[in-house]
Amino acid sequence: MISREICRKVLLRAVSTGADYAEIFAENTVNHNISMIDSKVESIRDAVVAGAAVRVYKGLRSVMATTVDTSESGLLRCAEKAAEALGQGSAAMDIVLRERLFGDIHPIRIVPSSVANARKAEILKEGYFAAKDYHEAVTQVSGNLLDVDHNILIATSEGLYTQDRQIRTRLMISAVAEMDGETQTGSCNPGRRMGLEMFDTVNPKDVGIRAAKQAVTMAGAGYCPAGVMPVAIENGFGGVIFHEACGHSLEASAVAYGLSQFAGKLGQKIANEKVTAIDDGTIPNAWGSVNIDDEGTPSRKNVLIEKGVLKSYMIDKFNGRRMGMESTGSSRRQSYAFTPTSRMTNTYIAPGTDKNEDIIASMEYGLYAKEMGGGSVNPVTGEFNFAVNEGYLVRNGKICEPVRGASLVGKGSEVIRKIDMVGTELDMGQGMCGSSSGSVPTNVGQPLIRVSDITVGGR
Repeated sequence: MISREICRKVLLRAVSTGADYAEIFAENTVNHNISMIDSKVESIRDAVVAGAAVRVYKGLRSVMATTVDTSESGLLRCAEKAAEALGQGSAAMDIVLRERLFGDIHPIRIVPSSVANARKAEILKEGYFAAKDYHEAVTQVSGNLLDVDHNILIATSEGLYTQDRQIRTRLMISAVAEMDGETQTGSCNPGRRMGLEMFDTVNPKDVGIRAAKQAVTMAGAGYCPAGVMPVAIENGFGGVIFHEACGHSLEASAVAYGLSQFAGKLGQKIANEKVTAIDDGTIPNAWGSVNIDDEGTPSRKNVLIEKGVLKSYMIDKFNGRRMGMESTGSSRRQSYAFTPTSRMTNTYIAPGTDKNEDIIASMEYGLYAKEMGGGSVNPVTGEFNFAVNEGYLVRNGKICEPVRGASLVGKGSEVIRKIDMVGTELDMGQGMCGSSSGSVPTNVGQPLIRVSDITVGGR
C-alpha cells in the first residue's frame, strides 16, 4: 500500500516536534452488500473506505490526524498537522523500519470478490425464502449478504512495518410474524472471518428457518411475568450479557481512568468460582478474530477472569502507558477515521462441568432465555438492561410455554457472582460492537449458564 521509505519519511515528520512515538495506519476496505425485501433483490452495493491516519504520543498526550490523500505529499502534510498540534519541540529519533510478517491463522478458500453476484444472490434467496415460506403467520422478511475485504498497513517509530488482510462474510435474515393482531420479530445473523466457504457449514435455509421460527413463536406467546427469579441463559448470543455488563468494564479505555467497576481489582475474586472468562482474538476464522490488532500488536488469548479471580484487562498501547502495563493486542478501530482503543474480539465464558438438563432441572420456577437481544449498560457502574428475544417459563424443572416482553435488569459485578452453574457446550454469536473507536466485529459466547436470581422485567 505505502512503501517503507515513504512511511519512514512520514514518521520522521510526525516526530519532528518532539513526539516520543508515531504511528501510521492506512487502510483500503471494500464492503459488498446484497439486500432482499418483498421477494426480490432490492440492491447490490459496494462501498470503499480508503485513507490513512497519523498518530503521535508525547508522554500521556496523543494527537491524531487523518487524510484520504495517501500520496507521499498528502501523508507528509497529515504528519505535519499532527506534529504541529502536539506542540513545540525537536526530534532526536532515528527510525529504521523492518517488515514483520505475523502469519495468517485465518485461511480464506473462496475470496468473495471472485464470486459472481448471481451466485451470492442465490445464497441469500435460499435463506430469504426459507423464512418466508416457514409459516403463514410470517408477514415480512428481509435479508442481507455482506462480505468485507479489509486491508491495513501499520508502521511505527519503533521500527514496525506490517500489513494484514481481513475477509469476513455474514448472512442476516429477519422475519416479522403476526398472530391475533400481535407482531413479533425474529432474526439470525451468522458471520465468520471466512470467504464464501462459510456456507459449507452454515446452511442458508437453516438461518432463514431459525429467524422465522423465533418470530412465530414469540407472536403466539403471552407476556412474561415480572419479578426476581433464577434465569438460565442459553449459549451463543447469550454471551452478550457478559460482553456488555462486564466486558466493557475490563477494557483499558475505562480502567485506565478509573471509570470501571473493576478498576484496581487485579488478583481479587470478582465472580463465582465457576466463571472463567476469556477474550481470544486468535480463534481460527472466528468473526471477531484478528492476526494483529490495529496498533500492529499480535493478537493473543487473554484470560480475563480465572475461576472467579480477575487476572487481566484488555489493553491498547496508549492506555497501557497510563496503566504502566503492556498491550494485550486489544487495540481496535472501525476505520482510519477513528482513534483506536481497547476493544473485545471473541469474548466468552469458558465451558464448565454442569449438564444442561441439570441446570434446567434445578429451577423450580424461573425463566429460560433462549436468545438475548440488545440493551444498554453503564460501564462505570455495570448497571444493565437487556431484552430477551426468545424466552420460556420454567416450572418444576421443565421448559414450558414461551413468553415475550422479558428483560433482564441488574449490575454486572453482581450478576457474575450469581452465575452458579455453567454448562459444557460453548457456542458463539456474532455482532457489531459500538464504542468510541467505532463499530467492530465481535463474537460473544458462553455455554448454558444459570444466574441464581436476577430481576426479570415483564410487560
